[in-house]
Amino acid sequence: MAVTACQGLGFVVSLIGIAGIIAATCMDQWSTQDLYNNPVTAVFNYQGLWRSCVRESSGFTECRGYFTLLGLPAMLQAVRALMIVGIVLGAIGLLVSIFALKCIRIGSMEDSAKANMTLTSGIMFIISGLCAIAGVSVFANMLVTNFWMSTANMYTGMGGMVQTVQTRYTFGAALFVGWVAGGLTLIGGVMMCIACRGLAPEETNYKAVSYHASGHNVAYKPGGFKASTGFGSNTKSKKIYDGGAHTEDEGQSHPSKYDYV
Repeated sequence: MAVTACQGLGFVVSLIGIAGIIAATCMDQWSTQDLYNNPVTAVFNYQGLWRSCVRESSGFTECRGYFTLLGLPAMLQAVRALMIVGIVLGAIGLLVSIFALKCIRIGSMEDSAKANMTLTSGIMFIISGLCAIAGVSVFANMLVTNFWMSTANMYTGMGGMVQTVQTRYTFGAALFVGWVAGGLTLIGGVMMCIACRGLAPEETNYKAVSYHASGHNVAYKPGGFKASTGFGSNTKSKKIYDGGAHTEDEGQSHPSKYDYV
């Protein structure tokens, strides 16, 4: 029962995490305009992985997609690739984990097969969560670098007087959604891997028993030995060996008086 609950909970947590990764990838608020120095503005800018948007004070929002691929920064393309890989691996893991659930019986599938499928889906969830966390972290690092570079360029000249005003961007809501979703997917994958150990059948050790065919029976006598085949009591085939002298058919020669001449 505990194994089934762990597997089911891991599946649900991973499902929520994959949904969060998809939502974070599609969101436009990956970076939002910093309003620290300019709290009152008529235009508010925010950007995503696929397009940039401008929201006016009147409530009108206009978005423009990135119609170029080679002109985009390499870091942005890397983040896109990581998020897409995470979504694909998560979707495949969900498909595999559905058939691996212990509460679902498909044909005559054995528990060992379900255990292997559970482990496979768990590994896919872990990799998917790591890809999502890595992609969001790379984008966040890029934002931090650009933020401080823009801040350094804003304050130039003597006395730290503001010479130029540049638009700075800070963390958007999509980053936090991506971090949480990646963490949930990672936790769900770990739970699936733990449930795999309970689904695997226990190995039974069988004691090996060796059988030997009956061999020749050997009977020992003082001063020699008697060998027989063991398959019958044929006395004619018996031989008694004693220091080189032998007799057959139990016939033995006795010395006569003429032998002592």
